[in-house]
Amino acid sequence: MTRTLHPLALLIPFSLVAQTAPAAPQPDAGTVNLTLQDAIQTALKNNLQVSIAEQTRKLAKGQLLTAEGAYDWNLTGSVSDSKTQSAAFPGAPVGTNFQRNLTVGVAKPFDWGGLFNFKYAPSYYASSPSGSAAPYSGTLSATYSQNLLSGFGTTASSSNLIVARNGSKAADYQFKQSVIQLVATIETDYWNVVYTRENLQNIQEALKLAQKQLDENKIRVQVGTLAPIEVTQAEAQVALQEQNIITAEAAHANAKDVLIRALYPLEGRPSAIQATDEPAVKPLPIDEASAEQMAVDSRPEMKTAQLNLDSQKILAEAAKNHTLPTLNLSVGYVGGSSYADRLAPVNTDLTSGTYPGYNIGLTFAYPILNRAARGQKVQANANLRSSELSLRDEELQVRLDVRQAYRNLETSARAVAATEKTRQYQEQALDAEQKKFENGMSTNFLVLQQQTALTNARTAEIQARIGNANAVTALEQAMGHLLEARNLQIQ
Repeated sequence: MTRTLHPLALLIPFSLVAQTAPAAPQPDAGTVNLTLQDAIQTALKNNLQVSIAEQTRKLAKGQLLTAEGAYDWNLTGSVSDSKTQSAAFPGAPVGTNFQRNLTVGVAKPFDWGGLFNFKYAPSYYASSPSGSAAPYSGTLSATYSQNLLSGFGTTASSSNLIVARNGSKAADYQFKQSVIQLVATIETDYWNVVYTRENLQNIQEALKLAQKQLDENKIRVQVGTLAPIEVTQAEAQVALQEQNIITAEAAHANAKDVLIRALYPLEGRPSAIQATDEPAVKPLPIDEASAEQMAVDSRPEMKTAQLNLDSQKILAEAAKNHTLPTLNLSVGYVGGSSYADRLAPVNTDLTSGTYPGYNIGLTFAYPILNRAARGQKVQANANLRSSELSLRDEELQVRLDVRQAYRNLETSARAVAATEKTRQYQEQALDAEQKKFENGMSTNFLVLQQQTALTNARTAEIQARIGNANAVTALEQAMGHLLEARNLQIQ
């Protein structure tokens, strides 16, 4: 079965035959036939590690939301109502004062180091027994303050927000890396099931050959053309293959258990699975240097390291800025009102600017020696240099991963061709040896020897094909686009 390859997959030296769309198994469904794509989709849906990585991703999103919240508009309000009584001297008439205050305001910090405040504050004041003909008044104020040295600019003022944004992006790449690792593991487990199944079939075929040789030897002993000892040798060969079958059956069952555990960690497990895809070798053009560069550009680890470096640059610049003195400029407007017997005239005075007032001021501060800020600058620069070295080290590792995976894939492709020829030659050699034996020109021992050699050659070919499939996965993983090659997308 084949499908159209994703464009990125065409850049890989060797790619797998693509799979059909997944069909989700039902609980107690008995034996489930799984393509490789089925297995991958099922694992992505059920795997616990992916769910854990998704929660880590959500945690980073929450941290970003928290950092963004520092720059939200803030609505404030207060209301008070008081009554006080007093007398000028003992026996004097008691006076009562009534006061009501309302304050409504909004504040907004900005990521460049500014802060805006707006307040509306009407008030009511009256006293008895004299009373008051105009108990209402109020103020309307707006103030903006700006850091001019330390804390000026988006880098210095909102470095935590920028770092949180980078952290959120890095969490996306880390999640993608978790999915890539899961897909690679599932493919390895899947091909291991295929290998153990084909190896079991190979040994079963070897048992048939040994049993056939044993039956023919018994006939020859009966007719007197073969010594009885030759039957013993053939029986030993049959017993050996029966023993190998027991081992191969256990290995196949274990491989299926591993895959089932990875695909169905919680519930809905089928009683058995059957891997239906076969690995296929398909050469595609790409050179090693291009593969390396693709990995450097695509690997989630590289992007995460680059984001970390960007964050450290921001923090270093912010730490440098914080060694400067604090110089804060503040400008404001305060509008008042005349006293009135109603609130409406007060609001008219405030909104029309009948009694305007203005203010402007500078505030300066500078810690002597400023060792705290200088120490933070030293630490930030050290972290920055460490991130630069980590990025370079990551790049070297990525390039090494690609070179090794690329060469392993080339080697595995040649191994497939070589083992296929070896198996063909061994089939011919066994056929020739059997004919010679039938004509009395060979011995039972040599025939059994050729049977063993053929079984080993078939095993080597199976191993080479599975090794090539795993090498394809390893190269695609090393190049950083295993998901794209499998037509998978991260949401």
